[in-house]
Amino acid sequence: MGYARRSAGGAARATAPAPARATPASPAEDKGGGKDGKNASIWDMQIGGAKAKTSMTRVEVLLFTSELADLIEAGMTLGQALQALSNQGEELSGQRFVCQDLCDRIVRGETFSDACFHHPKTFEPLYGNMIRAAEASGAMVEVLRRLADHYERYDNMRGKIKSALSYPVIVLVFGVFAVVAALVWIIPKFQKVFESMNATLPLPTRILMGMSEYLINYGWTLALGIAVAVWWFRRWSRTEGGRLRIDGWKLKAPLISGIVATGAYSSLAYTLKTLLSNGVNVLQALKIAEETCGNAVIGAALKTARQRVTDGTSISGPLASSGVFPRMMTDMLAVGEQAGDMVGSLEHIGRRYQKDMDRNITTFTNALEPILIVLIAGVVGFVAVSILMAVFQVSSSIG
Repeated sequence: MGYARRSAGGAARATAPAPARATPASPAEDKGGGKDGKNASIWDMQIGGAKAKTSMTRVEVLLFTSELADLIEAGMTLGQALQALSNQGEELSGQRFVCQDLCDRIVRGETFSDACFHHPKTFEPLYGNMIRAAEASGAMVEVLRRLADHYERYDNMRGKIKSALSYPVIVLVFGVFAVVAALVWIIPKFQKVFESMNATLPLPTRILMGMSEYLINYGWTLALGIAVAVWWFRRWSRTEGGRLRIDGWKLKAPLISGIVATGAYSSLAYTLKTLLSNGVNVLQALKIAEETCGNAVIGAALKTARQRVTDGTSISGPLASSGVFPRMMTDMLAVGEQAGDMVGSLEHIGRRYQKDMDRNITTFTNALEPILIVLIAGVVGFVAVSILMAVFQVSSSIG
């Protein structure tokens, strides 16, 4: 008996009372949403005047998957496990809504994978296709473990990148705040003293005074210009051409490219390895990887590769001809294709580029710290030197 059928029967036998939950206002809302499953996409419904989340974040999906595997391995049916997880969630939590909806759909005869596809903001295409492969093979617990490992690996990668960027961002923010505070509150006091002495100020001091006057009197125009620029950039970045330009720049920019590129290659290799090792065919695996890679340039290369694989070409050949992927990666894929061990090659590629990403993060952190220190020291030094030059000139004129 197939796993999906046995689990559905188990769900039908689940007798725990269903908790109060939000339901979508329309079928369109039930099936709508983006395909990338980003954390920021949350449906808000009203329950007793309070807003209820109807989707889960990546971290919540990781915990949900791990706990679901534990419950099924302990002997629960899929329906009972989902009902138990639903009862664990808070009243307005996304976990309660999603788990209860999955359980209800399974009771109505849907498979677990089809039920997951009804929540695109919670489960990305990789998740649903992996569950579909698990239903066909009967290895639900093993697939859930692999999915949990995939999400944990992805979160660790994002955590490392955020940790590498947090310190430079904090230093930059405090540096900008210090300069703005000096221009708004400190420089005007010196300006009044110098004007009372009717002294001729040096050029750097006059430039500094002009910057201070502009920021005090017309600072709102600068803020408005920055806001308009940010709005335009965000709108442009959502277009196809904008995504291609920005993602292409990420893969080539100094310091940043080492982290972004190796992280993308490692994530892509692990995604393909996870899919292929669970029986998903090559074309479907490439399509899912294209939708979940997070980089428009890499996605376009994967789309081209998928079209050429349809014509009988190997994966490594189209990826190498795209010029997006490094030679080492495509050569290792070619070796795996020749040996008939694509999964093993992808595992080696994922580990290799994950180690490269860790080294690039260390290099980025070590290089960015002195660069920011020199930059901020230069700005603060210009302010200090400009003031000191004026003080010395005024003192010499008085003498």
